[in-house]
Formats: sequence, C-alpha cells, structure tokens
Amino acid sequence: MSSRLPILVAIPTKNEEENIAAALGSVMGHFEAVAVVDSDSTDDTRAIATKLGAEVVPYRWDGTYPKKKQWCLDQVRPEIPWVLFLDGDERLSPALLAELRDLFSRPVEAAAFDIPLGYWFGGKRLRHGYTIVKRALMDRNRAYFPVLGDLDAPGMGEQEGHYQPIADPVRRLRSPIEHEDLDPVRTWFDRHNRYSDWEAWLELHPAVREEIRLAKTRQGRLFHQAPFKPLVSFGYAYLYKLGFLDGRAGLDYALAMSFYRWQIGLKTREGRRTGRTG
Repeated sequence: MSSRLPILVAIPTKNEEENIAAALGSVMGHFEAVAVVDSDSTDDTRAIATKLGAEVVPYRWDGTYPKKKQWCLDQVRPEIPWVLFLDGDERLSPALLAELRDLFSRPVEAAAFDIPLGYWFGGKRLRHGYTIVKRALMDRNRAYFPVLGDLDAPGMGEQEGHYQPIADPVRRLRSPIEHEDLDPVRTWFDRHNRYSDWEAWLELHPAVREEIRLAKTRQGRLFHQAPFKPLVSFGYAYLYKLGFLDGRAGLDYALAMSFYRWQIGLKTREGRRTGRTG
C-alpha cells in the first residue's frame, strides 16, 4: 500500500527561484504527484524544480478563461481527483501533513477544504492580526473557479483574483500552510500595487464586483461592505486581533495592509473623477 497521499500538489510559479526549493522540500515524497506549473520563468525556477524531482508543466495564458488555477484543474494530471494548490512562497507545515494523512485514511465527504495560512512578514511569523484562510485543497470533480467578467481589469492577468473556488460542502482544516516569502519586501508592495489596480477596477464595475463578492469567504464578504476600510483594516488587525503582540512586524503588516486598502480607495476615487474605468 502506497504511503503517498492521493493528491496532486500544483504549484503555480513565475520567477520563484528564491522560494521554490522550500516549497518542494515540504511536499516531495509525500504526495502522489507534484507539478510546478510555470509561466515562462526567466530565472532558475524550472531548473531547481526539475533537480528536486518535481514535474514541470509549462503554462502560457491566452488572455481568456480558464485562468491558471482552473487550467491546472482541467489539464494537469486529471487522473488524480484531489488537488492541493501551493504558492511558490508557501510550504506545508508538518502538522498539516499529519492532518492530511489522517483525513485521507478514510473516505472524504467534503468537496473542498479551507486551510489557514501561517503568515510571515518582515522575517517574523505573525501569531496575531489577520486570519487568512485559503480554499487550497479540492476535489477537481466537485470544485471550480468561476468565470467572471474581469478580463479587462488590470492587475491580475493570468491568475484568478482574490476569490475562492466554488465547492459544496466545504470544511476547514486546523493546521496551516506556512506563507514565508524570501524575496525582498519591495516585491510584496509591487504585487499589492497590482492587486489594488484590480480591486479598484472592481469598485468601478459593480456588476462584476458583486459576482466576486459571492465567491469570497464570509469574512471577505463582511469586510467588502465595511466603510473607512483603511482604518477598519488597521484597527481590526492591530488592536482587535492583537497584532501589537507581534511587535514591530505586527505593526508593519497592519500598516501595509491599511496602505493597500488606502491605495484601492484612492485609485477608485481617481477613476470616478476622471472617468477612466480601465
């Protein structure tokens, strides 16, 4: 009897040479298959993945749906029903690996599982502040990423936006995926500048925004309706969720997320003032 979990680990990448070895080191040998789905990396991502024994699957977006994760569900090792998505700057915790072994030791009724993130910022593992949850494990036959009207939106490109795949029923696991990006902190701000372009575009296109709101977690839907989002974001993370107990890293992350919300609001107001909605 195989000791490997009956799951495909799919790792979408582009230029992840700083992080990919740690991601692969946490999963190789434990799962039926591990595939690095790479979008024309210009660094050593593919070479490192190949050396460590992962299957490297080239991907090039054609500008339409399906986007990258749904394409993985459709095309990458379709004979394996269960897929675990892991970002290039993430790794499985030993506790999560043990929880998955226990889960798959018997029939699995849920169609997908939400998994908490252990988030690192400024070189420190945050123990408080935001609670981030990803619907990262799913049965591809019972889950899908929705097709939305955001192809003209800037900021996200080939990757699905900040919404969850649709599945029912969904359960939550206890143990985390560790999200530790080893790239310089400027890359965090670069990404979130692009993400805020997408979020601002949604504010200017309410019909699409409503489609995406319905594909978010309950927490995401509640925050979606909150006024004064930069202040609410900071107060929630730093005060209500005790982010101050994480010291300087907790303050930096709460400020960074508040700044991200401020960017979205500023870009939205500019779009409304100038009439530029794309």
